[in-house]
Amino acid sequence: MKRDLEPNIKRNLNRTKTFKAPKRKKKRVFRSLFSILFILMLVAVGWFYLTPSGTNLRYMLADTIITTKHRYLAKYLIGQSELDRRVASYSKEFDVMAQVKDKHNVNLNLSATVNKSVEIESISGPGFKGYIMYVHDPKMVRVVTTNNVGQGEQVLSMVKRTGAIAGVNGGGFDDPNWNGNGFKPAGIVMSGGEMLYKGSGMNAPINVVGIDRNGLMVAGKYKPSELLDMGVREAVTFQPKFIVNGKGLVRNEADGWGIAPRTCMAQKKDGTIMFVVIDGRQPGYSIGATLYDVQKILLEKGAVTAANLDGGSSTVLVKDDKVINQPSSRYGMRYLPTAFLIFDHPDQVAVNNIWQGIDMKNFDSSKKK
Repeated sequence: MKRDLEPNIKRNLNRTKTFKAPKRKKKRVFRSLFSILFILMLVAVGWFYLTPSGTNLRYMLADTIITTKHRYLAKYLIGQSELDRRVASYSKEFDVMAQVKDKHNVNLNLSATVNKSVEIESISGPGFKGYIMYVHDPKMVRVVTTNNVGQGEQVLSMVKRTGAIAGVNGGGFDDPNWNGNGFKPAGIVMSGGEMLYKGSGMNAPINVVGIDRNGLMVAGKYKPSELLDMGVREAVTFQPKFIVNGKGLVRNEADGWGIAPRTCMAQKKDGTIMFVVIDGRQPGYSIGATLYDVQKILLEKGAVTAANLDGGSSTVLVKDDKVINQPSSRYGMRYLPTAFLIFDHPDQVAVNNIWQGIDMKNFDSSKKK
């Protein structure tokens, strides 16, 4: 009986030995892979923080975050002091761009047979998709405001309510924690030649984007009183002006103010107004574009003047009572104070001063209607 058990014991011992060897081998492989991954991670971190190309990407990501409601997170990429410096630098640079003198080299010799069509063209680039809306008669463009006291209005609602052909979002607004009610505009609002809103009075220079009574696009920093003297009819506040006299002011991709959804307005030499709408913050469809990306597109399309409008979650393009693009907000279109709308008969459009009689200094922009 004893002799019969010995072979079994030996066989079991042999099996135990054969099973231990692969485990040790797996551990060695795992350690090797871990070491390789650790080294690669150190190399990646070193590249990200210590090389020119890595630094450019890091600042691009920081600029992208700066354009969102989570601006504070950019400090983890570039530090709080550099974040503050970056924001101040952009503000200063935008003011410099606003002061570049515009020669207004646009032919506005419009006849009775002017092209009244409104066309939309799909555009795309590395990582983004969007549209250009062409309005061949610039006088068809009007600024329309929210119709709700204490609350902004969606652009689709504005289009349907007024019978407009099409529209895009307009100027900036007071937006506490990116959760504002969309009622209090930033800067100024002009419609039909009337100053409907002047947040800082008539003599404080403010960045504007608009159109004068002749159909000439106006962009830059002006006093509200100057705008009236210049015959500006439609205007909102936003920045920067980035194409002047047919030349781009954004020097390179690194100065393009991050990757984001964009809405921009431009004018060609023949007077045609172009609205560019770029979707963003939607991986797999469209991440967004820098201002440098938009500048390249508009220069190729013949823009002589261009300026940025409110973008991000506000970006929307409506035509024929339908939303054409894909707004980035998961909550749908935002509620806004202003929009640029297109009309067959713009002179027949009545835009009321929704802010008249309201002390906007005491208005709480964070509370819903």
